[in-house]
Amino acid sequence: MNRYLPFYYERFFMNGKIDVSLDEMQADTREKVLIDVRTEQEFKTESLPDAVHIPWEEFYDHMQEVPKDKPVYLLCYTGKRSADIAEKLRADGIEAYNIERGWQAVLQKRMEALLADDSASEESAKKAERSIIKTFRRDLWTKFVRAIKQYELIQDGDRIAVCISGGKDSMLMAKLFQELARHGEKNFDVVYLVMNPGYNELNYQTILDNAKLLGVPITVFKSEIYDIVAGEGDSPCYLCARMRRGALYSHAKELGCNKIALGHHYDDVIETILMGMLYGGQIQTMMPKLHSQNFPGMELIRPLYLIREDDIKRWRDYNNLNFIACACRFTESCATCGGTGKGSKRADVKALIRQLHEQNEYVEANIFKSVENVHLDTLIAYKKDGEKHSFLDTYDEEAKQDI
Repeated sequence: MNRYLPFYYERFFMNGKIDVSLDEMQADTREKVLIDVRTEQEFKTESLPDAVHIPWEEFYDHMQEVPKDKPVYLLCYTGKRSADIAEKLRADGIEAYNIERGWQAVLQKRMEALLADDSASEESAKKAERSIIKTFRRDLWTKFVRAIKQYELIQDGDRIAVCISGGKDSMLMAKLFQELARHGEKNFDVVYLVMNPGYNELNYQTILDNAKLLGVPITVFKSEIYDIVAGEGDSPCYLCARMRRGALYSHAKELGCNKIALGHHYDDVIETILMGMLYGGQIQTMMPKLHSQNFPGMELIRPLYLIREDDIKRWRDYNNLNFIACACRFTESCATCGGTGKGSKRADVKALIRQLHEQNEYVEANIFKSVENVHLDTLIAYKKDGEKHSFLDTYDEEAKQDI
């Protein structure tokens, strides 16, 4: 240990403290190295000044690039993967520290500063609203309105619970509904509903801060869903999703709503179609609206049905907005994945679609249209209301008709 180290940092290292705050890192005036271990795309989008990039997946192949004579600070999205790396560097005798809560801590500090400046936060909200109607009118506003009309998603007298998870999709949906209420022809009411199923404190605060920044008057209710499904082994997602959907229906109904709106978009639809074929051995799609089976009189609608995910990202980045990417307690170790981290079926399908697009730019549209152009007379079998039908059912009768 360097005997000239400030006592403050010598005590951290000697006592084995690995996690430090952003302020503590900045207070360290020594010559140091900051390594950002997030993905290449995230690093190129933005990082801290003077940070160098070594992706966490490749980190141990680049150990020779990590200096042993300087303190090393590590930054990931949540502070979990970087903590693991810091521990292993410590084991090799390197003075390594993990920045607590990672990039989320950076975003939180930025949000706190923005909300503290009333004029800046007001201008940020106005910019986000203007961009929906002007800059992104064709890609967001027009497709939002088209989906509502094409699939008859909203009727006069509806009271809709716009369900906000805190991600980019649902927050954009909330802003689109606000614009629709201002300029639309339908006579309907809206409740902006946020369920907290057990988010960590940072994610929950991020949702509250974004709602305040964007001027969305949210109604919040809490549940214990994460705690309930915690003992469901390695795959609690199906149960968790069903319970969250049921809780949203139930609370929305208590608030006098007859519909809930979810933020699934065009890319969710085409990925679901391919996932069903490749992994489920079936042809099905994510419907633009559904009647609830367990809550009579309630309906689910998906107003972002025709909007591309890349356009949502462009709106987010254009307005310098930062939303939760994955608030699930069970995947927080990779909170940028949004359920699509490497190794997941949805991530594999996303990658496959990107590859196919390089050969045919219309591949996404063709996948989407495929479930609108189903020819029943060319199917071996199909299901209707849970009952299976086969081409053999009418095969001989059709032959007699042709005679």
